[in-house]
Amino acid sequence: MSVADLASRLTRRSRSNFYYAFLTLPRPRREALYAVYAFCRIVDDIADLGVDGATDPASQHAALAGWREEVARCYDASGEPRHPIARQLATAVRAYEIPREALEAIIDGVAMDVDGAVFETAEDLLPYCYRVASAVGLCCIEIFGYTRPAARQYAVDLGTALQLTNILRDVGADARNGRVYLPRADMRKFGVSVDDLRAGRHDGDVVALMRHQAARARDFYRRAAASFPHADARSLVPARIMGAIYAALLDEIEARNFRVFGERITVPTRRKVAIAVRCWAGARISAA
Repeated sequence: MSVADLASRLTRRSRSNFYYAFLTLPRPRREALYAVYAFCRIVDDIADLGVDGATDPASQHAALAGWREEVARCYDASGEPRHPIARQLATAVRAYEIPREALEAIIDGVAMDVDGAVFETAEDLLPYCYRVASAVGLCCIEIFGYTRPAARQYAVDLGTALQLTNILRDVGADARNGRVYLPRADMRKFGVSVDDLRAGRHDGDVVALMRHQAARARDFYRRAAASFPHADARSLVPARIMGAIYAALLDEIEARNFRVFGERITVPTRRKVAIAVRCWAGARISAA
């Protein structure tokens, strides 16, 4: 199996919403996206699964340091990354000028998870969203291609919207795993504790808290729409697909009255495909 196939299989196995956006790309760009996504999954697993089954922070930070070295090798013309996914990432970096600082920011975000970061306010949460989501978007748009600088702000705003949606969807599972990404100030405002989230409490206070978080996510979807560079509509159609699928996920969460403590809420595959087709067709028409 080639390294590209390994990255592709890792992406498909994750059942990521991103996979349906990737399908619209020509193969070289799609393989570059697979490499970026596979890199994200591998470093994220260091926080989620640990290293060789061990979840002590020292070994996790050591593993992240190893990936920082791999990223550095991707940009060293005289060096060669050691991990097969890193070698595929290096190919993508050299073909599409993916910014090194964005890849390093992704690792910084995972390090925050390892350290058990707590967010007091919404403003405290935004740097985390940037590192684990917006930075990924900044990598992706280089592969998609764009001509307008506004695409970078679009990637940042959309990444934040996507991450805020993820946080809402995973509130219950994250709390049971010892992580709470909701701002503590908001939780106090609505009278919800960490123990309430762990226990899966679902009442008026919890729903009000979740509705407040959903409104913040909606605001960032609106910001992304406002900064979208329509001149680049055709090349950025994968980003539009990602945004539309995650907005549909937020719709589904709201439709279920924020019952996010049991079975994981998802967008049905058929609907994801329909969204991808609609976004692709819309971009073709607008560019005609």
